[in-house]
Amino acid sequence: MSAHISEAAAADLARRVGESMYAADAASRDTMGIELLACEPGRATMRMVVKPLHLNGHQICHGGFIFTLADSTFAFACNSRNHNTVANGCSIEFLRPAHEGDVLTAEGVEQNLAGRHGIYDIRVSNQKGQTVALFRGKSTQISGTVIPE
Repeated sequence: MSAHISEAAAADLARRVGESMYAADAASRDTMGIELLACEPGRATMRMVVKPLHLNGHQICHGGFIFTLADSTFAFACNSRNHNTVANGCSIEFLRPAHEGDVLTAEGVEQNLAGRHGIYDIRVSNQKGQTVALFRGKSTQISGTVIPE
């Protein structure tokens, strides 16, 4: 957080950035059914219920959908300070399957922000609190802001 902005102002800005991004994010919102639960400075929380359309041939949630939930959470966390920010790399470890009806929650936390580059860890867990996947994203700020300053 910059020295010239209060914690309350930073939290309000992050919330407004999250609302703006979510309103424009048809892929997460409409296609995936992902809900934005929180967008705070350097943090975000999103949720998705596993539906039949998310299932693969083994009748478990396709890893690509779990990845998308984590990646969307990463996007909200790294853009939360109102600097346009994109992924420059990421990885995921799948630790347990998710099944139809499971409620997956992704919690993203900024680990480091230095200049234009950041590192974010996202934990995807099920409704039992069991870790389904761990995702690490690396970000780069580009020009512009999410919402007008």
